[in-house]
Amino acid sequence: MNASPFDGSRQSSSQVSGSPLDAQLRERLMQLLHQLPSMEHGELMAQILETFVRMSGQEAKRLDWKILSHSLLDMEEGFKSFYPYRHTRKITIFGSARTPSDRPEYQMAAEFARRVVKQGFMVMTGAGGGIMQAGNEGAGRDNSFGLNIQLPFEQGANATITGDPKLLDFKYFFTRKLFFLKESDAIALFPGGFGTQDEAFEALTLIQTGKADPLPLVLIDRPGGNYWKSWDYYVRNRILDQGLISPDDTSLYHLTDSLDDALEYIANFYRMYHSSRYVRGQLVIRLKAPLCAGGIDRLNAEFSDLLSEGTIREVSAFEVELGDESERLPRIALHFNQRDAGRLNQMIRYLGKLGVSCEAVQHPEKK
Repeated sequence: MNASPFDGSRQSSSQVSGSPLDAQLRERLMQLLHQLPSMEHGELMAQILETFVRMSGQEAKRLDWKILSHSLLDMEEGFKSFYPYRHTRKITIFGSARTPSDRPEYQMAAEFARRVVKQGFMVMTGAGGGIMQAGNEGAGRDNSFGLNIQLPFEQGANATITGDPKLLDFKYFFTRKLFFLKESDAIALFPGGFGTQDEAFEALTLIQTGKADPLPLVLIDRPGGNYWKSWDYYVRNRILDQGLISPDDTSLYHLTDSLDDALEYIANFYRMYHSSRYVRGQLVIRLKAPLCAGGIDRLNAEFSDLLSEGTIREVSAFEVELGDESERLPRIALHFNQRDAGRLNQMIRYLGKLGVSCEAVQHPEKK
């Protein structure tokens, strides 16, 4: 693989300026500018370059440039590492790094990972110990990703993922979170500390606001445990009760102390739902199988409150979707009000129930 033009970005300016690397960088930039008009995503690359040129003319501290440089390095590694696996669904397992291996939560996380791999998923964790180690152990090295974070304590990579090319080492939490949410098709949270709580609320916030695609989020406790029940009590009686979230927002997550229930919840979500995107202001939901007879009428009867106008319709691929790998999939389109994410989650799960009577293909399916 050719070296990136920015491979020298970790070096000091005195090491780079006037060196052979400087000449190579100039040459690569000239080649890029020459090729840009004919490149597939050239217009987006041009926007990035224009932003960089504008920034270079503004006053900024060295720290600002270091943040930009390290952020780009984090993203370069993430994009490169995940690209070969872009058609494989992935589940992220979050939980405490401090959970010992003799705890039921650890053993459940390992078993959950083993079972989701059998369903065709790969598993992503934060690469550390505790629940993260259990997730990677259960999934096995070949089916694991580890998104490590550079910390002064706690966070060495676990033995299962150490040395694997799917172990990513992030400098910043925000770039690490970006890839967790970008690459996740489902999220399973086991009990944990501040980090786990942060990950839970970050995921819920992004799904609630439409900044992340709809996905199943399950909160898994030991049998009879009350960690997530106490959390849910706080959400319902301290946040919802004061009108700070909508009642349907509690549909964005699912509490359970049963692995069978957690796995069925995830499987049902993807029983009919394939993926979604916006086209001309409409939410397009791609399906794995056509709706059964009367299915579209049932959707309109149950979920008309999601609409800002019009009805839910069965449609063919839009022009911008032609040539896409999902072009031939059945789909529905609606003018979603972009407000009721909890109700949208309910509709996707309702599609899964329609899919049973349609004998739709069971999950997993390549993306």
